[in-house]
Amino acid sequence: MPVAGLSLLTLNIGNPSPDRARRQLAWLIRRDEDILVLTETKASAGCLLLAEELTAAGYAVHFPRPGAGEYGTMIVAAVPATPDDGFGDRVGYLPSRAAAVILPAPAGALRVIGLYVPARDASPGKTERKRKWLAACDAALAAAVTEMPTILLGDLNVVEPDHWPRYPFFAPFEYDFYRALAGPHRLTDVFRRLHPDEAEHSWVGRAGDGYRYDHAFCCQSLSGYITDCDYLHQPREDGLTDHSALRMRLAIIPPAAPLPLCPHDAPGVPASELEHPADDGSPRADDGLLPRSQRSPGGVEDDGGCPAVQEVRLVQVDDDPVWLYVR
Repeated sequence: MPVAGLSLLTLNIGNPSPDRARRQLAWLIRRDEDILVLTETKASAGCLLLAEELTAAGYAVHFPRPGAGEYGTMIVAAVPATPDDGFGDRVGYLPSRAAAVILPAPAGALRVIGLYVPARDASPGKTERKRKWLAACDAALAAAVTEMPTILLGDLNVVEPDHWPRYPFFAPFEYDFYRALAGPHRLTDVFRRLHPDEAEHSWVGRAGDGYRYDHAFCCQSLSGYITDCDYLHQPREDGLTDHSALRMRLAIIPPAAPLPLCPHDAPGVPASELEHPADDGSPRADDGLLPRSQRSPGGVEDDGGCPAVQEVRLVQVDDDPVWLYVR
């Protein structure tokens, strides 16, 4: 049985009209990712329609409302997620462009950050606005990544320094922001981890010039659990938006996965079926976890009368790491 894991997707929705928002909704609602990071949002009729309809469909929607004329990011969760408004407050400048949630994953809390970096042209005003925002976001990330494991997705409006094709108009401060993600912030470019040499583009101009603007990063302690990351071009090709989506998956248990039953209730499954992150980022297998159909939610008694799980510990059994659920 393959590991399902925690799955995430980012898509620039381009501040849609209500009609286009309904088309996007029909596509998004069929997705099976646990977390959706939607960028280029506004406090517009189309974006509010998406937020309201996704909420009505049972998703947890975190949508910091952008100010008049401004843009932002919306995070949509199919799993338990707590809004983390503190990250946007740390950025301070144009804070709605930086949204964050905290996932109470079984192996420890994770922070998911969604970013929509300002675009610019050659004008001094827009260039300075982007420079100021990137500096503020860089400072906010410096603190955030030290607090808990982090996953970062969104439209960065920045390409990697060795992007192909090479464009002459990106400034050093834009490349410096990308370099800082992998350098001081110790984040891994998830797509590049799996596809080190592949040329991909998430936005294509009218002249056919392609740019990899949309990115996914995770902290190094999670990088050993990356299983999938690829671009989905259907939204762009079908005219839902002008960007391709980017999806990724980690082989870790998502927050919605219930804790196992007591050992006497059902047999265990092979250790290879599920993984938890180790502190050093190396893979660590579980032993004795049960299939989803045989697990009960933590915090309540299961049908066999077992008490609620109070604590999760890592122990060694015959030199193998095993997650112990203390009731």
